[in-house]
Amino acid sequence: MLGEKRFAVLIDADNVSAKYIKYILDEISNYGVATYKRIYGDWTKPSAGSWKDVLLENSVTPVQQYGYTVGKNATDSAMIIDAMDILYSGNVEGFCIVSSDSDFTKLASRLRESGMLVVGMGERKTPKPFIAACNQFKYLDVLAETEKKSMELEESRIKSEPLADQDKVSKIENKKGKEADTENGKAGKLAIIAENPDAGKNMTEISVIKAAILKMMNEVDEDGQRMNMGELGSRLVKRYPDFDVRNYGDTKLSKFLKKFDFLDINMDGKGGSTMWVTLRTDKEKNVIVKAQEGKSTPARRRRRSKKK
Repeated sequence: MLGEKRFAVLIDADNVSAKYIKYILDEISNYGVATYKRIYGDWTKPSAGSWKDVLLENSVTPVQQYGYTVGKNATDSAMIIDAMDILYSGNVEGFCIVSSDSDFTKLASRLRESGMLVVGMGERKTPKPFIAACNQFKYLDVLAETEKKSMELEESRIKSEPLADQDKVSKIENKKGKEADTENGKAGKLAIIAENPDAGKNMTEISVIKAAILKMMNEVDEDGQRMNMGELGSRLVKRYPDFDVRNYGDTKLSKFLKKFDFLDINMDGKGGSTMWVTLRTDKEKNVIVKAQEGKSTPARRRRRSKKK
């Protein structure tokens, strides 16, 4: 606990579903401890009723904000004012802004300017400017899908054992029952797209990540063109705030990097504790040779004309 970053978790109830509360708090625990947990909305509306139980279970403080006029969102203003009050109190080192609304772009930029670590969370429909304004951005629908798949794999593993532990199976089934409304796999993705055809278009494509990795590896000064895998992952996050291997169907960075045939992953150090990523120069040379073979140089043209 000592030395962990303190975070203020601020949730926009108008743009986030109650089913994501577990993933929000679990994810932020990877970065530090949530000292402020507040959610903003008009709790007099019937649609806000789904939040009641999850807020009590997770000790999240609801902040009432009436809508002053029709068509205007007063929740954003209340959330921004509170964020600045918390910033000036000096009680936190980071903020978690949970919303799929681009209205918080300026807030995220301002918090970063003050030295805060800003982690954004929202669905894949979140506009690119808000994603880019955060240090890191997590897609809540991706986190939900990943969690569901992990539970299904664990359940199948336990049931496949000769003597399945019925207590473990019961716990998993109970957990699945509580999260039955979570989108999963293909069905979940289709539901998201049906609701918003633009969902996912702002996520950084794997081809962009691939090009960035190749460029970074070519810029390495060390012999053998190798880089610490942790450093490579850190650079990718700094360049693309929404970079997370779970967005591309993987659970570990090492598995994600193995998708690229121009990279080798090696372990060294005592007990093989340090992982290094090395550029396969032979692969790169083959690509260059093939590209050159397709071109007709002046020398080749002269040789061909003499033969004729």
